[in-house]
Amino acid sequence: MNIIIAGVGGQGIILASRALAEAALEAGLAVRTAETIGMAQREGAVVSHVRIGLPDYGPLIPRATADILLAFEPGEAARHLACLRKGGSAVVATSPVMPVSVSLGASAYDVDAVLRFLEGAVEHPYFLDAAALAREAGSIKALNMVMLGALSRLDLPVGEQNLLEAALKLLPPQTETVNRRAFALGRQALEGLEK
Repeated sequence: MNIIIAGVGGQGIILASRALAEAALEAGLAVRTAETIGMAQREGAVVSHVRIGLPDYGPLIPRATADILLAFEPGEAARHLACLRKGGSAVVATSPVMPVSVSLGASAYDVDAVLRFLEGAVEHPYFLDAAALAREAGSIKALNMVMLGALSRLDLPVGEQNLLEAALKLLPPQTETVNRRAFALGRQALEGLEK
């Protein structure tokens, strides 16, 4: 299985990809990962490639071969859409992170248009307000756990509980309650949306 995780710096993309990789290793599966980080500390683009069960392949997922696109930000979903295979699934957080150029008035970012484009371009799109769910769980920093919870609803080669436990091992113990709640809210958000 090929999974692209995309977003911007500070959203927890790297932690999410490491949790997924750890869960795959715990399940006895071969796993390869690679990250591309652009100005990650300043909300630059971040993308992780996670390849599970493909021991003879390199870590980078070729164009149009990703089974799942897990996007923490709508614009980044659109940017990495070419990675998704025909018939693939995209789980997209709907809250945008406005680029500096938009904040300065030098460009525009029509989030509704991006979401409409994604809905028409992806065979299996799933949209959720992950930022609101993270705040409901107790911390906006739990956005990555909301997204992992949503991802766990799809047909993965790793179990829901394995993914959750792998992620919790990477996080400070004092955040466990919030992160468990965030993961559960992400799962619930996709309930009934699975196709």
